[in-house]
Amino acid sequence: MHKNYGKFCWYELITPDVPAAERFYASVVGWSMRDSGMEGMNYTLAYAGENQVAGLMSPPAEAGEMPAMWMGYIFSDDIESTLKDITANGGSVHRLPQDIPGVGRFAVAADPHGAVFSLFSTADEGPADPGMMEPQRVGWHELMAGDLDEAWAFYSRIFGWTKDMAVDMSDAGMGTYQTFAVRGGNSIGGMMTNPPGSPVPPVWGYYFVVEGLDAAGKRVTDGGGQIFMGPMEVPGGAWIINCADPQGAHFSLVAMHR
Repeated sequence: MHKNYGKFCWYELITPDVPAAERFYASVVGWSMRDSGMEGMNYTLAYAGENQVAGLMSPPAEAGEMPAMWMGYIFSDDIESTLKDITANGGSVHRLPQDIPGVGRFAVAADPHGAVFSLFSTADEGPADPGMMEPQRVGWHELMAGDLDEAWAFYSRIFGWTKDMAVDMSDAGMGTYQTFAVRGGNSIGGMMTNPPGSPVPPVWGYYFVVEGLDAAGKRVTDGGGQIFMGPMEVPGGAWIINCADPQGAHFSLVAMHR
C-alpha cells in the first residue's frame, strides 16, 4: 500500500463565481491566486506561500445547477480497486475515473449515506504533509455522518483510518465525536452523527487554518459571507467558526487564538 493511501491530498471549490470566490478567500484565508494554465479550462490555484493548497473552478457543464461546495480528494494509488471497495461496502460512484493530463487521475464517490468525496492518484511522490495547524492550510476534516458507526466501518475499511480520541458530546445532544488518523500518527479529522433535524445532508467539511479567529470572522462577514456557529473553543485549545462564502459554499476556520 502506498504511504499516502487514505490521506486527504487536495481540496477544490466548485463555485458559480470564481473571481468573487478568489477575492473572498484571498482576503479571509490569505491565499494568493494564480491561473493553473491548464488547457481548455479555467482552473485557479490557491497558494499558501509557494505551496498549492486548493483549486477553484466553475461547475462542469454536465453538473447542471449544482450548489457551490468544497470537495476533498483522498489519495489512492489504485482508483479502480478503491471504487470496487467503495461499492462493495455500500458507497456509490458519481464520476468514473478520468485522467487530468500531466497531473493524475481522479474519480468522485460517496459513502453509504451520500457524503461526497473525490479520489486522486498520481505518479508523483506528492508534497510533504503540512505540519498540524500550519496557517493557510487545511487543519481538519470533518464528516457530519448519516450514522457514526456505519460511517466509521466504511471509511476505516476502505482507507485504513484508525480511531484517535473520542469526545462525548451527549451533553449538547450530539453523541460521540470520533477523531481519526491515517494508520496512526496525528489526528487529521473527526466524524459524528449528523444531528437530527440538521438542515444539511451528510457532508464533509474542511477547516482552513488562520492566525486569529475573531479578525478572520470579521473578514468573512465584511466580504459578504455568513457565520453559522462560533466562535467555539474545542478540545486542544483551538477555536473554530462554521461559515459560508457569498456563493453559499460551507467551510470552517480554525485558529489557536481568538
